[in-house]
Amino acid sequence: MLENVKPEDVLFIDIETVPAVSSFTLLEPELQSLWDRKSGHFRPDGQSAEDVYEKAGIYAEFGKIICISAGLIKDRNPFSFRIKSFYGDDEKSLLSEFSSMLSKFSRGKDVLLCAHNGKEFDYPYIARRLIINKLKIPEILDNAGKKPWEIKLLDTMDLWKFGDYKSYTSLDLLTSVLGISTPKDDIDGSMVAGIYWNDHDIKRIVRYCEKDVLAVARVLLRFMNLPRIESDRVESVTTL
Repeated sequence: MLENVKPEDVLFIDIETVPAVSSFTLLEPELQSLWDRKSGHFRPDGQSAEDVYEKAGIYAEFGKIICISAGLIKDRNPFSFRIKSFYGDDEKSLLSEFSSMLSKFSRGKDVLLCAHNGKEFDYPYIARRLIINKLKIPEILDNAGKKPWEIKLLDTMDLWKFGDYKSYTSLDLLTSVLGISTPKDDIDGSMVAGIYWNDHDIKRIVRYCEKDVLAVARVLLRFMNLPRIESDRVESVTTL
């Protein structure tokens, strides 16, 4: 499959999510009850729904997106990479801006999206939050009724599985074994909610998200046995 992929026709993305509100007590009573039921499937004995509320951000029904970073390979020989992030407290606004960019990128071209664990997390999370925010889902993310070969979504974790459905390989583990610089040199995903709600440092989260996007691009190029993107060939056009 990858032999037919042109790296410059791939948009690499990553998202950062947090619980929709800063604490369990701020949820509407109905959502408190629903989170209690949802979290009951995984929380340890003796812990309450409030105790595990920090995990709510991984569920689109209880979380929200605070950053989507997107990267594109611009040149070959050597490769260069440009990243732009859509971020902020207003989820509907950032989703609208991202969707507009995505529609323009994919219009009239045979393009692909690529994310790590994108099929299980990023792609459905974005689509669900678009619906919740009463926004249209871009065609490239709308898989309803499509045949498998019509779906334009790549997933570096799925590619690494080679059909092994038992395996989960994190991005930092994959970059480590492939000799690629880790994107987790400052923070990791488990810290994002605290940095957002407690430290109010969304710029730090954006920088982390952009590192993940670059790492995903480097992993895909490694799968394709192509040269890596050097750090001096990476440009962020995000205004921070």
